[in-house]
Amino acid sequence: MSINEDHPDFVTAFARGLSVIRCFEKGADRLSLNEVATRTGLARGTARRFLLTLEAIGYVGMEDNKFRLLPKVLDLGYAYLSSIPLSELAQPFMTSIVEKIDESCAMSVLDDTDVVYISRIPPSHVYTIPVQVGMRMPAFINAMGQVLLADLSDKELDEFFAKAELRKQTKYTDVDPVSIRNTLKKIREQGYAMPVDQVYEGRVSLAVPIRNREGRAIAAMNVSAMLSRVSIKRMTTEFLPLLLDAAEKMRSGL
Repeated sequence: MSINEDHPDFVTAFARGLSVIRCFEKGADRLSLNEVATRTGLARGTARRFLLTLEAIGYVGMEDNKFRLLPKVLDLGYAYLSSIPLSELAQPFMTSIVEKIDESCAMSVLDDTDVVYISRIPPSHVYTIPVQVGMRMPAFINAMGQVLLADLSDKELDEFFAKAELRKQTKYTDVDPVSIRNTLKKIREQGYAMPVDQVYEGRVSLAVPIRNREGRAIAAMNVSAMLSRVSIKRMTTEFLPLLLDAAEKMRSGL
């Protein structure tokens, strides 16, 4: 059962406490009380009480009048990851793929308008991008996001486009809703997504959905590479069969 903020069972204080944790990010890893209050929209006194409570239970530390998250916050993410058998199931398949092609392999799930990386195996070479578990990326430009969006109903896609911010990441990023829907239709028909230059110029990503036994896409897995290292033809003739085979074996194991 989903409830909104006006529902009597909605715990406002808990939601505000989580907003304090979420306001810390790259480039804003150390914040003053006033900065936390501004970023969360909370009154200064309210923000102070949340910060002191989080400090008392080990999630936040303070130094030189600046607050920062402590490693214990990772427990929240690990609790989610450990509850997903798929993440553990996928590790040997992803490792095998990377050993064969020496390109990165990742897995993500759809969360609102973003994809969230839940697993990633990096390649041995240096031509890679800084992607970490827990990182979020707009779903409409991400190969894994696209295969997950392609699995949604028309009504669900309407809801997605109503709230998604379609911003360009590169000069080639497609931000036209009609064009994106046509792309998703093609992805639905062919069973994979392969956007080029959408997130990083000169980079291609190939993704397939990971389905449960009922056929619903619950996650996606990708291989990402620089076009200077890997051709489009190699992506479809060599990498795609590896991804599809791994996805089918994971489906059987779920």
